[in-house]
Amino acid sequence: MKKISVLIPCYNEELNVEPMAEALTKMFAEDLPGYDYEILFIDNDSKDLTRPKLRAMCEKDKHIKAIFNAKNFGQFNSPYYGMLQTTGDCTISMVCDFQDPVELIPKYVKEWENGYKIVIGIKTSSKESKIMYFLRSMYYKLIKKFSDVEQIEHFTGSGLYDKSFIQVLRDLNDPKPFLRGIVAELGFERKEIPYEQPQRRAGKTSNNFYRLYDAAMLSITSYTKIGLRIATIGGAIFSAISLLIALVYLVLKLIWWDQFPAGMAPVTIGLFVIGSVQLFFIGLLGEYILNINDRIMNRPLVIEAERLNFDEEEEKKED
Repeated sequence: MKKISVLIPCYNEELNVEPMAEALTKMFAEDLPGYDYEILFIDNDSKDLTRPKLRAMCEKDKHIKAIFNAKNFGQFNSPYYGMLQTTGDCTISMVCDFQDPVELIPKYVKEWENGYKIVIGIKTSSKESKIMYFLRSMYYKLIKKFSDVEQIEHFTGSGLYDKSFIQVLRDLNDPKPFLRGIVAELGFERKEIPYEQPQRRAGKTSNNFYRLYDAAMLSITSYTKIGLRIATIGGAIFSAISLLIALVYLVLKLIWWDQFPAGMAPVTIGLFVIGSVQLFFIGLLGEYILNINDRIMNRPLVIEAERLNFDEEEEKKED
């Protein structure tokens, strides 16, 4: 009997973990009765009642497993690490707030059985804020245009991954993983399943400006050279403009020495403009350096505090 692993990353999801487990258990019983399964929750140091509820769920149902992180290791490391801990013939990654519909799983499995090693969900529309959806669309198009490798528009990471691809992820040993880029760059031939993203079922999203900015910068610095190219080309253009302006001022001053007072205003304005441009590009270069630094340090993806319902053989295998 084939085994399907479902990975559910969570952070402060006390209102969603139980309904998610119930929905998945019901779905396997009704739609996929011929498969064994495990539901793995990886908790990224929640501060609410998520962990006590996961403990109770694990005691009642051995199909449910849990990993408790020692601290919050970020929105990318924790799900990626969780995928590496699954034991099924395929792994399905979904968010805990029901914005990745459970109804997609039978569709994923069907295409997997048809021979696809990777089956992913693609948002064709969303019930989230129209402004946010528009901004995300612009971001995807920008990254796709300037990326060195293929990029997948409106792909959040939800999908089914065959165990052969999970092994690729294990062998990759990437300390700063960006799954959406890895799937596009290193993944097998894939099948895309369109869906409309529903609203969050309950609770408050942990996404904020910093998290969205972090995701955008990781994508830009990992898969594009556009920042460095803009800095080089922009620096050359501004240098040329500055030299041209300086030459014009010099000629005008030599011709009309007494009638052409240059004053300090042009100098002050020029300094502020050039200084602000330099600061912008220094910050952009810093993002690339920060990305390189994270990879050089090669720190572990996650440090576990505890894991529940993993048998001894699985634990020894991971050790």
